[in-house]
Amino acid sequence: MENTKKVSLSKIIEHLNLQVKYTPADPSEIFIESTEVNRPGLALTGFFEHFDTFRVQIIGKAEDVLLRRMGREEMRQRMYDFFEKKPVCVIVAHGIDVLTDGVEIAEYFKVPILTSEENTSDMMASLIAFLHIQLAPCITRHGVFVEVYGEGVYITGDSGVGKSETAIELVKRGHRLIADDAVELRKVSDKTIVGQAPEIIRYYVELRGIGVVDVRRLFGMGAVKETEKIDMIINLEPWQDDKSYATLGLETQYTDIMGIKIPTTTIPVKPGRNLAVVIEIAAMNQRQKKMGYNTAEEFNRRLMENANITEFE
Repeated sequence: MENTKKVSLSKIIEHLNLQVKYTPADPSEIFIESTEVNRPGLALTGFFEHFDTFRVQIIGKAEDVLLRRMGREEMRQRMYDFFEKKPVCVIVAHGIDVLTDGVEIAEYFKVPILTSEENTSDMMASLIAFLHIQLAPCITRHGVFVEVYGEGVYITGDSGVGKSETAIELVKRGHRLIADDAVELRKVSDKTIVGQAPEIIRYYVELRGIGVVDVRRLFGMGAVKETEKIDMIINLEPWQDDKSYATLGLETQYTDIMGIKIPTTTIPVKPGRNLAVVIEIAAMNQRQKKMGYNTAEEFNRRLMENANITEFE
């Protein structure tokens, strides 16, 4: 297995609201390592080529009907062969009654069996999405992560530049905090990075001179969010008089995070600048770009058209 990250069975049970039929040990001590799941219809007919024991196995109505149409001895043999492979976990969907023989054989081979009242497709979709987030390649970076007008804005910069203070101002203006100081970045697909706070510092912000504050308790549940996709990066840096900053914004800068390029804007920090307002505008501008309208390109087009008209006159 290339992916060395793991997620405990207890977290899966809690997230999907599963019921425990049998586990050979405490679910917090049983771990899943693969993001892939499998419906074992072929395995229950005796075909085990390419059968991956690391995958969670999902039994739905089709597998249940297949087993019940078999004779008692054939059914026991098929389930014996299946559980003998020792899959990491079996989840039975649709609230289907697990056959007594199946539970006995699972207990013999120490294979966990869980049940769900959800239909098979919905439960599988939720499980796959959860596994992709929990088992995604992950790095931790310094910074602040907020949601502004639905855009995930990852704010970076040196310590003391004002990241946390800006985040609090954004929260007061109705936006949501996701992480302060440290951000866990997970690559959940080839195009998406999702950020969240390490659990121990989730919902907390450190303000120099005041200390640590609990944003969830101060501003309410609507002021925080657990995870969000990173749509843009804003790098805060002290204003440098000898440095030239973008005025039109025609060129988009990018930051590479785990092979994915994230649009990046550098904002100079200077006394009197309202960074919260600037970040709000940057988020709205980024949203417009995603919807197909680029203000800088439109403004440049008008300048060029005006220059051409003036030249002909």
